[in-house]
Amino acid sequence: MPLARHVRAIFTLGLPLIGSNLAQMLLNVTDTVMVGWYGVEALAALVLGTSYFFSIFMLGNGIALAVMGRVSASLGADDEVQARRDTRMGIWLSILFGVAMLPLFWNSGAVLELLGQKPEIAALAQDYLRILGFALAPGLAMMVIRSYLSAQERTAVLLWITLAAVLLNAGVNWILIFGNWGAPELGVRGAAIASLSAMVLNLVAQAIYAARAPGLTHIRLFQRFWRPDWEAFWIVAKMGLPVGLTSVAEGSMFQASALMMGWIGTVELAAHGIALQVSSITFMVHVGLSNAATVRAGRAHGRRDPRLLRDGALAVTGMSLGFGLLTVAVFVFAGPWLTRLFLDADNPATPEIVLYGVRFLMVAAIFQLFDLMQVMALGLLRGVQDTRVPMWMAVASYWLIGIPASYFLAFTLDLGGVGLWFGLVLGLASAGAMMMRRFWRGAWLHPRPAAA
Repeated sequence: MPLARHVRAIFTLGLPLIGSNLAQMLLNVTDTVMVGWYGVEALAALVLGTSYFFSIFMLGNGIALAVMGRVSASLGADDEVQARRDTRMGIWLSILFGVAMLPLFWNSGAVLELLGQKPEIAALAQDYLRILGFALAPGLAMMVIRSYLSAQERTAVLLWITLAAVLLNAGVNWILIFGNWGAPELGVRGAAIASLSAMVLNLVAQAIYAARAPGLTHIRLFQRFWRPDWEAFWIVAKMGLPVGLTSVAEGSMFQASALMMGWIGTVELAAHGIALQVSSITFMVHVGLSNAATVRAGRAHGRRDPRLLRDGALAVTGMSLGFGLLTVAVFVFAGPWLTRLFLDADNPATPEIVLYGVRFLMVAAIFQLFDLMQVMALGLLRGVQDTRVPMWMAVASYWLIGIPASYFLAFTLDLGGVGLWFGLVLGLASAGAMMMRRFWRGAWLHPRPAAA
């Protein structure tokens, strides 16, 4: 396949995935913007709450990412039965995990206080998390169905469903955060109810499409759904756990950065949350391309075609790098404008938050380039079902390099929030280098000749 055809195929598959990832991120952006209008303390609590929630969510989401790689390889090998088995047991695992994690959300205030957060901010974050915790199971099940549909290259519908969820989230936010239309003024609790509603809508709509869409009905995805398939259950669990731990290793670095920023100050924490939100929006483009890389790599791996795998990997990595360079320019030149979008101009703390936000975005411009390399490598490695070694690479990069470097630069060298962000750069650079090296030197690209 010529390189141009690879680019077109990735673009056709990846553009709706990018759009749906951006729309999914808009759910969090909407919460951040509206709660930011509500108050600085509420915004700081939301930053802590969302960091806490997504640290747990990312562990469970390893199931969905494992399903994407397995279903893509099964379809590449023309095995629709295995694709169905893996998807159904992925949903089972997601529901079980979501229920098991509920106590961590209910008692989150005590956990956050133990981690050094101010009692009043921790209490607000707990109010948020006690509601949002019930969104974990439907959210993870939704991600499994999303992975199944992505592997089937049915990505356009994901964009439209997620956009509908964004509109629902914004409307419920407007009503419940501020108490409009006679509703109670719930602040961060209103934002949590809105996010829960959006995730349930997303799950129901995707499940209906997966079951009834033309060309997919013959797979009978939910037929006798209650019956266990223990072989597929344990295969998906064993592959999903390293994937989830890899995500947690990276996410915990950002969670630790939020906690450490909370030690520095509330204004700095609010600016940190805004800068992370902005960089996360652009990062969704790379996540969408990474998901497309998983699907394309999985199909090529299922067909046992190393040349198709290599050429597709070159195309998708080049596309991601091109967008990353564009992002650097935006962060450098539009930092003040981007930061002010999240704040009330009349708030007296706004100028100081903008000052810190601009500094953090300047560093984010650097780490975006390293972040895209690690996420693209992970997407390709998941496509060839290599998950265990990348997990250890992530643990070493983020826990042994990124987090200690952030603490050392921020507190020992007294560089504050900017030093903390440079520690993130070092962790991401290590992960990107090791994971890219592993993919390009792997046996999936260099198969040994068959013995005579």
